[in-house]
Amino acid sequence: MSEQPLNPTTAAAPEPGADAMTVHASATGSTAADATSADEAAALRAASFERARRLRQEPRFPGGPAADPAGSHHERRIRSFQPRRSRVTTGQQDALERLWPKWGLDIDGKRVLDLDQLFDGLPVVLEIGFGMGEATAQMAADDPGTGILAVDVHTPGQGNLLGLADKAGSTNVRVANGDAVILLREMLAPESLDGLRVYFPDPWPKARHHKRRLIQPEFLDLVAPVLKPGAIIHCATDWEPYAEQMLEVLTAHPRFENTAADGGYAPRPAFRPLTRFEGQGLDKGHVVHDLLFARIRDDV
Repeated sequence: MSEQPLNPTTAAAPEPGADAMTVHASATGSTAADATSADEAAALRAASFERARRLRQEPRFPGGPAADPAGSHHERRIRSFQPRRSRVTTGQQDALERLWPKWGLDIDGKRVLDLDQLFDGLPVVLEIGFGMGEATAQMAADDPGTGILAVDVHTPGQGNLLGLADKAGSTNVRVANGDAVILLREMLAPESLDGLRVYFPDPWPKARHHKRRLIQPEFLDLVAPVLKPGAIIHCATDWEPYAEQMLEVLTAHPRFENTAADGGYAPRPAFRPLTRFEGQGLDKGHVVHDLLFARIRDDV
């Protein structure tokens, strides 16, 4: 039968000469063995945490995109996206395994990308959030003279875009896996981009979630330095309140100016395809708003 700890209010006085540590251990029920067990348990927990961290960073497929490319060394903050784990089809997996080593990159925050080398000297437009990649693949095929650096965290969409680009014979698409904020802040050189596209980002419709919306003043502060003067930031949304916020935030930012003469929304440019998702929204009576703002020269 195990020894029960003594109640300190009723514990008997120690015998003369008794060791103080022994008395304390017996009064509290603690022993050196207990301390060792606690240390071992803490070490096991730490090892388990480290294994889980490594697993999060390992690719789901050989040579494919990492699950958590930036790891845990970046700060915790509110993010505008929710990573989704959904089924990858055989075709998407094949595209990831074949093409990721050639056209894919993880956003790890550990290097500055050489876009001239990555895109063979083409002007480069960054697209944040491409879904399943149909529109991105079409824009790449329609304009082979422009490189598209397409960022998302959805593995099936990454595989789908790679497969579509490969099928179309497009070589001007690169797929980046991870957090676009880390990419903008740590991996792009000043004035290295010729444009930014943000089509139908998550509107986070509940008021308490508005802080998660991507288009915020702080986000534009990151975008402006990496855009060349005159480069266009092009946003589109079918969520009216978010469109209004986008227009307000972009109009207020000192480094961007509206290309629409009336200071409002712009017509949909011909180069932005009408996507299946957008068509479904239009069928439901949604109104799609496009916003095109130019990066102002610093000396203006």
